[in-house]
Amino acid sequence: MLKVRDDFLRAQLAIGALFLFLGFQYATWAARLPALKSKLDLGEAEIGLLLMACGAGAAASFPLVAVLMRKLGSRRLALFSALALGALLLALAAAPNYPVAVVVICLDGVAVGALNVAMNAQGAALEAAHQRTTMGKLHATFSAGSFLAALLASAVTALTPALAAHFGIATGLLLLVLAYSGPGLLPEDPGTEAEPQPAEEAAAGKRRGLPLPSKVTIWMGAAMVFGTVTEGSMNDWSALYMEDVAGASEKVAPLGIAVVSVMMVLARIFSDSWRSRWGDGRIVRVGSALAGTGLALALLTGGVVPALIGFACMGLGIAAVTPCVYVAAAKQGPDALSLVAATGTTGLLAGPALIGFIASASSLAWGMGAVAASAVLVSLCATRIRWERPAGDA
Repeated sequence: MLKVRDDFLRAQLAIGALFLFLGFQYATWAARLPALKSKLDLGEAEIGLLLMACGAGAAASFPLVAVLMRKLGSRRLALFSALALGALLLALAAAPNYPVAVVVICLDGVAVGALNVAMNAQGAALEAAHQRTTMGKLHATFSAGSFLAALLASAVTALTPALAAHFGIATGLLLLVLAYSGPGLLPEDPGTEAEPQPAEEAAAGKRRGLPLPSKVTIWMGAAMVFGTVTEGSMNDWSALYMEDVAGASEKVAPLGIAVVSVMMVLARIFSDSWRSRWGDGRIVRVGSALAGTGLALALLTGGVVPALIGFACMGLGIAAVTPCVYVAAAKQGPDALSLVAATGTTGLLAGPALIGFIASASSLAWGMGAVAASAVLVSLCATRIRWERPAGDA
């Protein structure tokens, strides 16, 4: 029993290091966008295109990642994609002009998509092998990586503005994290095999050369899209809502995203025990309904305090959606996981822009109303997904 516990902890820390790696790598270059803007003499529109290039690369990575998952497995794909992300960080620092930077960032998005699928497959495999929940804590580790990257960026820029120095230090730290992670990763993905497909569906998929998603996978993808639209939009628009609509001062407005972020991290830390007690399906349905209704009531009430309460409901309720959906998708096989991960990236890419269009056509209050509706749609999609019962219900 003690050896099993030690094996679980060792693998959990190794996989958690991958999540930390990805959060750290992404936040490292995102934190230096002002420096990249100055170095390459970019305008606001060019910065926007640069950010979209990363999301587009990740969203377009689905066919490649699905093939690589079948050929390499999640462990080797995670290691190869992590090494690529370290190299791309150095390449971005050395980019001589804007077109090269766009290509580098697009490739970065592809590598992000690959590592995202691989590390979530590892997490789902760990849960299946040990019959213990851990995905919530792993996703919280991603947020910790982003936080540490922000601290490093602040410290390095206080000493030197050079991108090469900052990204070189960051890459060295990433390699240390990867060296720690590699030996503890699971060699294969037990328990994540795809469910058998009907003969006609399998034959159709073979004829077309691409895997056909099942209805359950499509509902998972829809839940992931609406969930990531909600997450991304809260990150991008909460401060503006606080100041422009709720009437908060410039000093108070940033508390909106702070409340959402803190509640999400705390919820993800505790969500594994909630999942064991109540099951993934109930957590997703109730949590996303709480997120949507809490934000909607805050918008109808108006004011700073109701907004902060609504944002807290949003962070608490939406936090466990992506970890739970990733686990469910991994149980359908690598193709389903790759597709669901790609739809999630699409939601993160398109969501904030869509809310911006709604706000431009009407008002930001209506835009945030669409965010609340998106959270409620997660709950509706979750009713169409087959969720495993918690151990206590078996």
